[in-house]
Amino acid sequence: MATHPFARIVLAHLARYPLMQPDDLYKLAHQAALGSEHAVSSEARARTWLERELIGMGGGPPEPLLDPISADGRILRVHLRPFIQEGCGPDALLRAFIQTASQVKGSPQDLRTNLATILGLAQSGKIGFQEGDLRALFTRMESAGWPARRHSDAYTRAYKPAYRVVSRVFLPARLPG
Repeated sequence: MATHPFARIVLAHLARYPLMQPDDLYKLAHQAALGSEHAVSSEARARTWLERELIGMGGGPPEPLLDPISADGRILRVHLRPFIQEGCGPDALLRAFIQTASQVKGSPQDLRTNLATILGLAQSGKIGFQEGDLRALFTRMESAGWPARRHSDAYTRAYKPAYRVVSRVFLPARLPG
């Protein structure tokens, strides 16, 4: 199970973010499978959200610029702090984010596969969460139609997440830096 590409992603995230909670695991699986389609209601709102976040994000932990989260590596979290530090302009990221939201349609089956991978890691004792607790959360999310979730309070306080979920194909071929 730990050799599955998404299992390696989960384990890497838990190593980088040891205060992750079940909601954060669900969010990772959800974003990896469904991208950012839930996050864009209009281009103007997406632009305002990005501009406000860039102004107010402050410092945070070391993070990679591009953080593949899907098993095939096509869906990424682009972390805003290193993105700006590399001299990248927010317009290119905004375009990639909007294109991803409008053109990348994941599937509930991909999400189920990701969640099954997480359950397998819990069952084998490779992660510090009880399989039954995770299964109960995932069942509630499925019953609710697979809604997007926010990061847990513990994760938000500790890591100050600031990123956009995008498809690799919509990013500029060569990023500065």
